[in-house]
Amino acid sequence: MNNSVRNTARLLGAGLRALLVLTLVTGVLYPLVVTGIAQGLFPAKANGSEVRADGRVVGSSLIGQQGYSLDYFQPRPADGLGENSLNTQYKLILSGATNLSADNEKLVRSVRAAKAEVVKENSTADHRVDPADVPADAVTSSGSGLDPDISPRYADLQVYRVAERNHLTVAQVRRLVDRHTESRTLGFMGEPRVNVLELNIALKGLVAKR
Repeated sequence: MNNSVRNTARLLGAGLRALLVLTLVTGVLYPLVVTGIAQGLFPAKANGSEVRADGRVVGSSLIGQQGYSLDYFQPRPADGLGENSLNTQYKLILSGATNLSADNEKLVRSVRAAKAEVVKENSTADHRVDPADVPADAVTSSGSGLDPDISPRYADLQVYRVAERNHLTVAQVRRLVDRHTESRTLGFMGEPRVNVLELNIALKGLVAKR
């Protein structure tokens, strides 16, 4: 009986030591090493790809924002977003696609209404937007609803409105868009894109210098 108790105690001690070692290695040392390497080699990405302006963090280059006035470039629609009705204390935002098929009548009506709104908002006294020039990303949301980028076509479509409302020349605003247009990743992956947050920060700076 005594041997059995001693063996059980030894097993429990060995198990406890293994638990402590694994906790130290996987719960403390490994996270510290990975965090240290990430902070040392990729500090911007490790901290959420933060975008700063006026000395403070104003967002992330990976997450789209809504609510810009018409003085600024507009992002893609965010039809996939919604408030969490279960945990209202923090008003969490749900991210996702609408999951509507291409021939769904609700989606068709939404796209038509969005296209009409884009044409109306971006037509100026000197420039009328052709409905045929409205790109898909101007009237549809991304799969996440949080796409931070728009296509160069959509950015170019907004140039006249942004120039007029900010008392800038079309050439000035177009140069700004060109400077913030990124090409395909590694030259072949994805599509050319314009980060809306970074473009609007640059626009604000340009207006301030006027």
